[in-house]
Amino acid sequence: MKNNCTLFLLLNIYTCFFFGIQAQELSLSLKAEKEIPEGVVDSLQLPASYKDFISLKNETDTLHLKLQRMGFIESELLQLKKENDSSYTAAFFLGRKYNNIKVYYSEKDFSKKELQHVASQIDSSYFILPFETIPTALRKLTAYRNAKGNAFARVRLTAFNNTGAGNLSATLLIENGKLRTVDSIVLKGYEKFPKSYLKYYAGVRKGKLFDQKKLLAQNENLNSLGFVSSIKPPEALFREDSTTVYFYLEKEENNLFDGILGFATDEESQKLTFNGYLNLELNNNLNYGEQLLINYKSDGEKQINFKTKLTLPYLFSSPFGLSGELMIFKRDSTFITTEQQLRSTYQLDTRSTLYVGYKGYESSNLLDEVIAGIPIEDFTSRFFIFGGNYKKPQNRKLFPVKTAIYLDMGIGSRKQKSESEDQIGFTSVISNIFNLNYRNSLFVQNSTSALFSDSYLINELFRFGGINSIRGFDENSIDASLFSVLNTEYRYQFNDGVYLHSIIDVGYFENQTISLKEKIYSFGLGLGLNTKAGIFRFNIANGNRQNTPFNLTNTKVHISISSKF
Repeated sequence: MKNNCTLFLLLNIYTCFFFGIQAQELSLSLKAEKEIPEGVVDSLQLPASYKDFISLKNETDTLHLKLQRMGFIESELLQLKKENDSSYTAAFFLGRKYNNIKVYYSEKDFSKKELQHVASQIDSSYFILPFETIPTALRKLTAYRNAKGNAFARVRLTAFNNTGAGNLSATLLIENGKLRTVDSIVLKGYEKFPKSYLKYYAGVRKGKLFDQKKLLAQNENLNSLGFVSSIKPPEALFREDSTTVYFYLEKEENNLFDGILGFATDEESQKLTFNGYLNLELNNNLNYGEQLLINYKSDGEKQINFKTKLTLPYLFSSPFGLSGELMIFKRDSTFITTEQQLRSTYQLDTRSTLYVGYKGYESSNLLDEVIAGIPIEDFTSRFFIFGGNYKKPQNRKLFPVKTAIYLDMGIGSRKQKSESEDQIGFTSVISNIFNLNYRNSLFVQNSTSALFSDSYLINELFRFGGINSIRGFDENSIDASLFSVLNTEYRYQFNDGVYLHSIIDVGYFENQTISLKEKIYSFGLGLGLNTKAGIFRFNIANGNRQNTPFNLTNTKVHISISSKF
């Protein structure tokens, strides 16, 4: 029994001693032929301790490279000395610290504009770099060469010389790989994807210089279409005499539907009436990129708004497209206006589109008798229209468009009875999202429309108000010959599916038929949810007019949901 106790005690002592040795951490200190500046020691970021000698030795070996990158290119590890069981000292020869390097280059390799991204002092034959920035600068210059089709190009420094006063000179050497162009394009996953979008919308074309960074941006452009998504980033297969680019795409269901329809019988006419709204978008069902839009809104009493639009992009695999639009607006028993529009579009680049076309109006007075002070008459208008739009996408599911610009100009005339009057119409919508960080962003949009004419009719004026213009007011409740609305939202995004936002809208409008000029504004809150049924938006806003006291009864609730199928 005594022997067993002695053996147990010895085993415990051995175990404690073994784990004590194993748990002992090592420390490393530095010394040199001169005092090492405190800033240099901080930049080296030495660990406070090391778990074993191998870790300590590896750190010592990397210190030499760190010192060289800091400008001590003559540095050398002289000795790694063990002071005691837990501490070591690394003795270095530092030598002179070189602060800058003068790099000689050829203007045929890099332009001054490119060099401005890596250096501040640039001459026609050389530029000066702080020593610490050399690795970053060489990586950027290499990326510029790769973007010019030299996928395997490398940039390095050679022919170093000591120019005195703590400075060096070197020559920039370009090792050019074989110039690469996109020789073929292969689609994987969605083989029926409309190739015209690849060529004109994304900008991917055969014969263009290969640029991996640009391919990633073009892939993001495709993601912004809505009816297609990228499974993974594009890849390239380099053969001796060709380069093949692979895009991995997947078709997305991008048809949208939302609406509520009601039926009722008019008490006076005993006719069946509809109320509610319907919004239907059919996108890319024929794998052509086409779009069919049908929109219907009715409150059952005051107004009916119907719109249908057909868009056919890239006709005959060209950058030209066509779109046709029909709109019908009826206000109770006052008037009805029909608008027809035909456009020919041209894809200028991956983000911009120009168009020219025709727009016509026909309006009828439904009143049985003329009411004094209400200029509503039958008329027809014809306009030649031209304009364009610009869209910059971003990789955010809830907010896929970062910047959007839409400009429209129309020149024409209005025919009323036997009289004709020249008119000019203008519309612009400009919006941008300022991303402060992932969760916080600021959305700003301005919408402006103006009709320039010697006289005006109520049934030819612009109509605005509601969730898509200034919130806190009834849909299309304000008539204007000129209006400008500024919408702002401060958005807080909880995650990829939920966000909360403020509503601050300010507007100004003129109605020349009644000589009215007025400012309006609204305040409120909104909520957005990305649900399985679609994107649900709930806005509550209070709209007020200038010099009018706040009234809670002016609060409006706007609800919309867009369901994909």
